[in-house]
Amino acid sequence: MQDIKKYVDQHKDRFIDELIELLKVPSISADSAYKQDVLNTAEAVKTRLEEAGCDLVEVCETKGYPIVYGEKIIDKNLPTVLVYGHYDVQPPDPLDLWNSPPFEPVIKKTDLHPEGAIFARGACDDKGQMYMHVKALELMTKTDQLPCNVKFMIEGEEEVGSESLGDFLKENREKLSNDVILISDTGMIAKDVPSITTGLRGLSYVEVEVTGPNRDLHSGLYGGAVANPINVLSKMIASLHDENNHITIPGFYDKVENLSAEERAEMAKAPFSLENYKKALDIDAVYGEAGYSTNERNSIRPTLDVNGIWGGYIGEGAKTVIASKAYAKISMRLVPNQDWEEITQLFKKHFESIAPEGVKVLVKPHHGGQGYVTPITSVGYQAASKAYADTFGKTPIPQRSGGSIPIVSLFEQELKSKTILMGFGLDSDAIHSPNEHFGVWNYLKGIETIPLFYKYFTELSK
Repeated sequence: MQDIKKYVDQHKDRFIDELIELLKVPSISADSAYKQDVLNTAEAVKTRLEEAGCDLVEVCETKGYPIVYGEKIIDKNLPTVLVYGHYDVQPPDPLDLWNSPPFEPVIKKTDLHPEGAIFARGACDDKGQMYMHVKALELMTKTDQLPCNVKFMIEGEEEVGSESLGDFLKENREKLSNDVILISDTGMIAKDVPSITTGLRGLSYVEVEVTGPNRDLHSGLYGGAVANPINVLSKMIASLHDENNHITIPGFYDKVENLSAEERAEMAKAPFSLENYKKALDIDAVYGEAGYSTNERNSIRPTLDVNGIWGGYIGEGAKTVIASKAYAKISMRLVPNQDWEEITQLFKKHFESIAPEGVKVLVKPHHGGQGYVTPITSVGYQAASKAYADTFGKTPIPQRSGGSIPIVSLFEQELKSKTILMGFGLDSDAIHSPNEHFGVWNYLKGIETIPLFYKYFTELSK
């Protein structure tokens, strides 16, 4: 494929401007106050896909937010690539920790991004990475270099569990039929160390509620005489890990996939500086399950974390109160073979069993998904590897990710095809956190690399 870099260089300012316009819209799927913004973003994605060269684009209604479907079919005898992405974003809270407003994108230079990074909610997760694929299609259609068929499925509920996606897949199997699924919603090891994500952890997300007395009580009159739900909840949560940071839920590890010493040694070849890791996070020590490295703890081992905890009085000044209720949100990242629904039930049974007398416990399951592994011997992986090798000048490293994209295992179940995860973000991009950003270099490098995946996938599929 000729002149890819030349096309990107010629149009890079427009590519950046278009992404910035998309990032200005607060498409927060978790907050109904932003419903119209989410719907507007779906329409914007539809328009951009049409401009990029799709012959058919539809905004498909679901029980929740719509899915934008687009396609460019050039020859039904050629392979078909299905691109998945999402246009919804995480809530920006806490707002006071942002250095610039989350929906007023700005480009700032950083140590890692001397050419600049776009700071905005959704810059990396996933508007920036999703939009690379739209611009890659434009590049291929405008230069008459599209080697195969392409379909797009861009949803608006990824950040709230993709609740409508399962039904959409079941109802549209023929429309979505493909030879490989391509996603950019992950990252790579470093700007000079390309990597392809070959595994994702699963997820079980729950909310717990502990109820004590039937109303808030005066802590002087009742303190020490009745169970304090906040105290109880804190003890219950603390008991979920032992002194080795091993999760104490009975049966939790029964189906955990234990990687061989050889596989662990291969993973350890990825460049990693523990000192730089600690410095980037401003911590003086790492923490986690005994017997595993930092990179193993956040990729091949399951975890349990409290994502939020609240109850009682948190306003200014003092209020001596024993709260009637206390709450927490808890997520468990799971590894292949752990079934998220089974783990959710194990958590529920255990958490209810450790509640002391004097309180009532309610466990509310939210959402979840299975873990996923893609073989490095597949045609899709080989095509991605060759594409990265061309644009980065080095072979990418296969990498297990600590994150979860629950729909990847759903795709394999419903569409019977493997997913290739070509991420261009970095760990430092602060996705889900204040000051999320995406390097301009990374964004443009993605647009440059993706067309080569199409080229090699078509060639290797013959």
